[in-house]
Amino acid sequence: MAEKLKIDVLSLFPEMIEGPLGGSILGKAREKGLVDVQCHNIRDWTVDKHRKTDDYLCGGGQGMLLKPEPIFAAVEELRRPETKVVLMTPQGRRFCQPMAEELAMAGGHLIVLCGHYEGVDQRVVDRLVDMEISIGDYILTNGAIAAVVVIDAVARLIPGVLGDERSSVEESFSNGLLEAPAYTKPNVFRDMAVPEILLSGNHVAIAKWKLAQAKERTRQNRPDLWEAWLAEHPEDK
Repeated sequence: MAEKLKIDVLSLFPEMIEGPLGGSILGKAREKGLVDVQCHNIRDWTVDKHRKTDDYLCGGGQGMLLKPEPIFAAVEELRRPETKVVLMTPQGRRFCQPMAEELAMAGGHLIVLCGHYEGVDQRVVDRLVDMEISIGDYILTNGAIAAVVVIDAVARLIPGVLGDERSSVEESFSNGLLEAPAYTKPNVFRDMAVPEILLSGNHVAIAKWKLAQAKERTRQNRPDLWEAWLAEHPEDK
Protein backbone atom coordinates (compact mmCIF):
# COMPACT_ATOMS: atom_id res chain seq x y z
CA MET A 1 0.00 0.00 0.00
CA ALA A 2 1.05 3.55 -0.54
CA GLU A 3 2.46 5.38 2.51
CA LYS A 4 0.55 8.52 1.68
CA LEU A 5 -2.65 9.17 -0.20
CA LYS A 6 -3.65 12.47 -1.75
CA ILE A 7 -7.40 13.03 -2.16
CA ASP A 8 -8.98 16.04 -3.84
CA VAL A 9 -12.74 16.28 -3.33
CA LEU A 10 -14.93 18.29 -5.70
CA SER A 11 -18.29 19.30 -4.23
CA LEU A 12 -20.78 22.14 -4.05
CA PHE A 13 -20.69 21.69 -0.27
CA PRO A 14 -17.05 21.12 0.80
CA GLU A 15 -17.91 22.11 4.37
CA MET A 16 -19.98 18.91 4.68
CA ILE A 17 -16.79 16.93 4.06
CA GLU A 18 -14.31 18.94 6.10
CA GLY A 19 -16.32 18.52 9.31
CA PRO A 20 -16.38 14.71 9.59
CA LEU A 21 -12.85 14.29 8.23
CA GLY A 22 -11.38 16.87 10.59
CA GLY A 23 -11.87 14.88 13.79
CA SER A 24 -10.99 11.58 15.41
CA ILE A 25 -8.65 9.14 13.66
CA LEU A 26 -8.85 10.74 10.21
CA GLY A 27 -8.17 14.19 11.64
CA LYS A 28 -5.03 12.91 13.37
CA ALA A 29 -3.91 11.11 10.20
CA ARG A 30 -4.24 14.35 8.25
CA GLU A 31 -2.26 16.22 10.90
CA LYS A 32 0.52 13.61 10.66
CA GLY A 33 0.59 13.88 6.88
CA LEU A 34 -0.42 10.24 6.33
CA VAL A 35 -3.47 11.31 4.32
CA ASP A 36 -3.79 14.60 2.44
CA VAL A 37 -7.44 15.54 1.83
CA GLN A 38 -8.26 18.83 0.12
CA CYS A 39 -11.88 19.87 -0.37
CA HIS A 40 -12.72 22.17 -3.29
CA ASN A 41 -15.88 23.99 -4.31
CA ILE A 42 -16.84 23.26 -7.92
CA ARG A 43 -18.01 26.86 -8.20
CA ASP A 44 -14.37 27.96 -8.06
CA TRP A 45 -14.01 26.76 -11.66
CA THR A 46 -17.03 28.61 -13.05
CA VAL A 47 -16.41 31.61 -15.33
CA ASP A 48 -19.79 33.41 -15.36
CA LYS A 49 -20.70 36.12 -12.89
CA HIS A 50 -23.41 33.97 -11.30
CA ARG A 51 -21.00 31.03 -10.75
CA LYS A 52 -23.56 28.69 -12.26
CA THR A 53 -22.88 24.97 -11.88
CA ASP A 54 -26.18 23.43 -13.00
CA ASP A 55 -28.77 23.67 -15.75
CA TYR A 56 -32.01 22.08 -16.95
CA LEU A 57 -31.96 18.60 -18.50
CA CYS A 58 -31.83 18.38 -22.27
CA GLY A 59 -34.97 16.64 -23.53
CA GLY A 60 -36.94 17.61 -20.44
CA GLY A 61 -37.28 16.00 -17.06
CA GLN A 62 -37.39 16.94 -13.41
CA GLY A 63 -34.52 18.58 -11.56
CA MET A 64 -31.20 20.13 -12.52
CA LEU A 65 -27.95 18.60 -13.73
CA LEU A 66 -24.36 19.59 -12.94
CA LYS A 67 -22.79 21.23 -15.98
CA PRO A 68 -19.66 19.77 -17.58
CA GLU A 69 -17.59 22.96 -17.97
CA PRO A 70 -16.52 23.60 -14.34
CA ILE A 71 -16.02 19.90 -13.65
CA PHE A 72 -13.77 19.44 -16.68
CA ALA A 73 -11.80 22.55 -15.71
CA ALA A 74 -11.37 21.33 -12.12
CA VAL A 75 -10.31 17.79 -13.00
CA GLU A 76 -7.93 18.96 -15.71
CA GLU A 77 -6.25 21.34 -13.26
CA LEU A 78 -5.96 18.81 -10.43
CA ARG A 79 -5.26 15.64 -12.38
CA ARG A 80 -1.86 13.90 -12.34
CA PRO A 81 -0.64 10.95 -14.44
CA GLU A 82 -1.52 8.49 -11.64
CA THR A 83 -4.91 10.05 -10.76
CA LYS A 84 -8.09 8.00 -10.46
CA VAL A 85 -11.33 9.97 -10.71
CA VAL A 86 -14.17 8.57 -8.61
CA LEU A 87 -17.77 9.72 -9.05
CA MET A 88 -20.25 9.30 -6.18
CA THR A 89 -23.53 8.31 -7.83
CA PRO A 90 -26.50 5.98 -7.20
CA GLN A 91 -25.73 4.48 -10.63
CA GLY A 92 -22.30 3.25 -9.53
CA ARG A 93 -20.96 -0.07 -8.28
CA ARG A 94 -21.94 -0.77 -4.70
CA PHE A 95 -19.07 0.15 -2.38
CA CYS A 96 -17.51 -2.67 -0.39
CA GLN A 97 -14.35 -3.48 1.57
CA PRO A 98 -12.46 -4.99 -1.41
CA MET A 99 -13.16 -1.79 -3.35
CA ALA A 100 -11.78 0.28 -0.47
CA GLU A 101 -8.67 -1.90 -0.47
CA GLU A 102 -8.33 -1.49 -4.23
CA LEU A 103 -8.41 2.29 -3.96
CA ALA A 104 -6.00 2.32 -1.00
CA MET A 105 -3.53 0.06 -2.77
CA ALA A 106 -3.69 2.20 -5.90
CA GLY A 107 -1.98 4.94 -3.89
CA GLY A 108 -1.01 8.24 -5.38
CA HIS A 109 -3.98 10.46 -6.05
CA LEU A 110 -7.76 10.28 -6.03
CA ILE A 111 -10.21 12.91 -7.22
CA VAL A 112 -13.61 12.30 -5.66
CA LEU A 113 -16.44 14.01 -7.52
CA CYS A 114 -19.67 14.50 -5.57
CA GLY A 115 -22.86 14.41 -7.56
CA HIS A 116 -25.79 16.68 -6.75
CA TYR A 117 -29.29 17.42 -8.04
CA GLU A 118 -29.93 14.84 -10.78
CA GLY A 119 -26.24 13.99 -11.06
CA VAL A 120 -23.65 15.10 -13.60
CA ASP A 121 -23.64 15.53 -17.37
CA GLN A 122 -22.91 12.15 -18.97
CA ARG A 123 -19.93 13.60 -20.83
CA VAL A 124 -18.19 13.94 -17.48
CA VAL A 125 -18.67 10.22 -16.90
CA ASP A 126 -17.61 9.27 -20.41
CA ARG A 127 -14.44 11.36 -20.54
CA LEU A 128 -13.22 11.93 -16.99
CA VAL A 129 -14.45 9.26 -14.57
CA ASP A 130 -12.51 6.05 -13.87
CA MET A 131 -14.89 4.55 -11.30
CA GLU A 132 -18.53 5.17 -10.36
CA ILE A 133 -19.38 4.29 -6.75
CA SER A 134 -22.63 4.01 -4.79
CA ILE A 135 -22.68 3.41 -1.03
CA GLY A 136 -26.10 1.75 -1.16
CA ASP A 137 -29.46 1.46 -2.81
CA TYR A 138 -30.95 4.70 -1.55
CA ILE A 139 -30.79 8.39 -2.48
CA LEU A 140 -28.99 11.09 -0.48
CA THR A 141 -29.38 14.84 -0.78
CA ASN A 142 -25.92 15.03 -2.36
CA GLY A 143 -22.77 13.02 -2.91
CA ALA A 144 -20.71 14.79 -0.24
CA ILE A 145 -22.14 12.51 2.46
CA ALA A 146 -21.28 9.42 0.44
CA ALA A 147 -17.81 10.77 -0.30
CA VAL A 148 -17.05 10.98 3.43
CA VAL A 149 -17.92 7.29 3.80
CA VAL A 150 -15.63 6.26 0.95
CA ILE A 151 -12.74 8.48 2.03
CA ASP A 152 -12.93 7.18 5.60
CA ALA A 153 -13.01 3.54 4.48
CA VAL A 154 -10.06 4.03 2.14
CA ALA A 155 -7.89 6.27 4.31
CA ARG A 156 -8.04 4.01 7.36
CA LEU A 157 -6.27 1.31 5.33
CA ILE A 158 -3.17 3.47 4.85
CA PRO A 159 -0.34 2.23 7.11
CA GLY A 160 -0.09 4.21 10.31
CA VAL A 161 -3.62 5.63 10.26
CA LEU A 162 -5.08 3.11 12.72
CA GLY A 163 -1.91 2.70 14.77
CA ASP A 164 -2.21 -1.09 15.12
CA GLU A 165 -1.99 -2.55 11.62
CA ARG A 166 -3.98 -5.60 12.75
CA SER A 167 -7.05 -3.44 13.29
CA SER A 168 -7.92 -3.31 9.58
CA VAL A 169 -7.31 -7.05 9.17
CA GLU A 170 -9.20 -8.49 12.13
CA GLU A 171 -12.59 -6.95 11.36
CA SER A 172 -15.81 -7.52 9.45
CA PHE A 173 -15.53 -8.12 5.69
CA SER A 174 -11.72 -8.54 5.76
CA ASN A 175 -12.10 -12.28 5.15
CA GLY A 176 -15.67 -12.41 3.84
CA LEU A 177 -17.27 -12.87 7.26
CA LEU A 178 -18.69 -10.50 9.84
CA GLU A 179 -16.57 -9.89 12.91
CA ALA A 180 -17.00 -12.14 15.96
CA PRO A 181 -18.55 -10.75 19.17
CA ALA A 182 -16.11 -8.74 21.31
CA TYR A 183 -15.92 -8.18 25.08
CA THR A 184 -13.98 -6.08 27.58
CA LYS A 185 -13.85 -5.70 31.38
CA PRO A 186 -15.61 -6.25 33.73
CA ASN A 187 -15.63 -10.01 33.25
CA VAL A 188 -19.16 -10.13 34.71
CA PHE A 189 -21.69 -7.34 34.21
CA ARG A 190 -25.32 -7.63 35.36
CA ASP A 191 -25.06 -11.41 35.48
CA MET A 192 -23.66 -11.48 31.93
CA ALA A 193 -20.23 -13.11 31.82
CA VAL A 194 -17.47 -12.89 29.23
CA PRO A 195 -17.19 -16.32 27.55
CA GLU A 196 -14.69 -18.45 29.47
CA ILE A 197 -12.69 -19.25 26.35
CA LEU A 198 -11.68 -15.59 25.96
CA LEU A 199 -10.16 -15.62 29.45
CA SER A 200 -8.32 -18.92 28.98
CA GLY A 201 -5.14 -17.56 27.40
CA ASN A 202 -5.33 -20.36 24.82
CA HIS A 203 -4.88 -18.34 21.63
CA VAL A 204 -5.44 -21.28 19.29
CA ALA A 205 -8.74 -22.13 20.98
CA ILE A 206 -9.74 -18.46 21.04
CA ALA A 207 -9.06 -18.14 17.30
CA LYS A 208 -11.25 -21.19 16.61
CA TRP A 209 -14.02 -19.78 18.80
CA LYS A 210 -13.88 -16.41 17.03
CA LEU A 211 -14.07 -18.07 13.61
CA ALA A 212 -17.07 -20.17 14.66
CA GLN A 213 -18.81 -17.11 16.07
CA ALA A 214 -18.05 -15.09 12.94
CA LYS A 215 -19.56 -17.80 10.78
CA GLU A 216 -22.72 -18.01 12.88
CA ARG A 217 -23.16 -14.23 12.97
CA THR A 218 -22.71 -14.02 9.21
CA ARG A 219 -25.18 -16.88 8.64
CA GLN A 220 -27.83 -15.15 10.74
CA ASN A 221 -27.31 -11.50 9.77
CA ARG A 222 -25.97 -11.57 6.22
CA PRO A 223 -27.20 -14.57 4.24
CA ASP A 224 -25.77 -13.01 1.08
CA LEU A 225 -22.25 -13.06 2.54
CA TRP A 226 -22.84 -16.54 3.95
CA GLU A 227 -23.80 -17.91 0.55
CA ALA A 228 -20.63 -16.41 -0.93
CA TRP A 229 -18.61 -17.95 1.89
CA LEU A 230 -20.15 -21.39 1.33
CA ALA A 231 -19.35 -21.19 -2.38
CA GLU A 232 -15.65 -20.95 -1.46
CA HIS A 233 -15.83 -23.15 1.64
CA PRO A 234 -18.24 -26.01 0.85
CA GLU A 235 -17.00 -27.91 3.91
CA ASP A 236 -19.07 -25.52 6.06
CA LYS A 237 -22.35 -26.54 4.46
